[in-house]
Amino acid sequence: MPKLRLLTFTTLYPDSARPNFGVFVENRLRHLVASGEAESTVVAPVPWFPFTGARFGSWGRMARVPTREERHGLTVHHPRYLVIPRIGMSVTPRLLAVAGLRAIRRLMAQGLQFDAMDAHYLYPDGVAATRIARALGKPVAITARGSDVTELPDYATPRRLIQQAIRDADALISVSAGLKDALVALGAPPDKVTVLRNGVDTRVFHPTDRQAARAALSLSGPTLISVGGLIPRKGHDRTIAAMPELPGHTLLIVGEGPERERLAALAASLGVADRVRLLGPQPHARLPEFYTAADISILASSREGWANVLLESMACGTPVVASAIPGNPEVVQGRAAGLIVQANTPAGIAASVRDLAADPPSRDATRRYAEAFSWDETTSGQLALFRRIVNRAQ
Repeated sequence: MPKLRLLTFTTLYPDSARPNFGVFVENRLRHLVASGEAESTVVAPVPWFPFTGARFGSWGRMARVPTREERHGLTVHHPRYLVIPRIGMSVTPRLLAVAGLRAIRRLMAQGLQFDAMDAHYLYPDGVAATRIARALGKPVAITARGSDVTELPDYATPRRLIQQAIRDADALISVSAGLKDALVALGAPPDKVTVLRNGVDTRVFHPTDRQAARAALSLSGPTLISVGGLIPRKGHDRTIAAMPELPGHTLLIVGEGPERERLAALAASLGVADRVRLLGPQPHARLPEFYTAADISILASSREGWANVLLESMACGTPVVASAIPGNPEVVQGRAAGLIVQANTPAGIAASVRDLAADPPSRDATRRYAEAFSWDETTSGQLALFRRIVNRAQ
């Protein structure tokens, strides 16, 4: 059987300037390519910005992204596209499609051949990808990943364009059953949506020397960890607000984002600043040290697709306390994994932490639970799906 030739199209992809950005897309693709049955060239557009100085923050980092790089044996191209402030939500899909199509046609003129497009995130990426695929006469599958289905459709223009992309895509992938339900509610035919959950790489995420990890962080007493961007929907504020009800506990927060100052101020106002550590972003490869150092990992999100951090924590032997949003109960299905918080409030989080701490699973049991979530099934599902849409297009 000939090897599948894919073109992966997404703005959510790591690069040398932002190594943790969109790493979940890269991880899935790496396992697919490792099967030996598929290859892919990645086109990961980056917003255009003229200045690279540190004072320009995230815009400056994006400006430092190279136009082409190699990551884990994959060639990644980063064409630039224009983002217009204020009206960007409405026109970005069109601008992204124009820039993406120009870049892909240039690559094709240089000899690139591919059978199908592998797009990630419905808006603006998926919308742009369907337009590019139609212009090139290629089939396209779009993976929905979370807020592109649960949040962006709350806005009129994105909702209309997302529904158009759902109609135009040859296939849709959702990373959880809950997200499939949301796609169907937006008009997707159920048989057009395939659920392919994310897995966890247990070679990367594994228990480290717990005593050494805790010593390196000067930890004593029970320790909680919350990993994720410092943005409102991640719910770090709820976890911090639970700390007054958890005396003696230390909370580690790993991530970066615009909420940092507000979260620090909240911890100070509640009198728990000495027990809440905002550690900033950490290299992906170092996360096992932080998970291993903790007793419980908390995810208080209000919206997710499939929360990779839950499996990453479990693979390091650390059970979780997670909000009862769609997707999370599919990951946390027994006490070996942790607990689902029915009331995603500070009081509910604190009660679940006390409950789990009173009768915790063994760290070995939690690790074994995570080992059942390999990438093999997801890779097989992708291969079958892409072969199906390629054969149908011929």
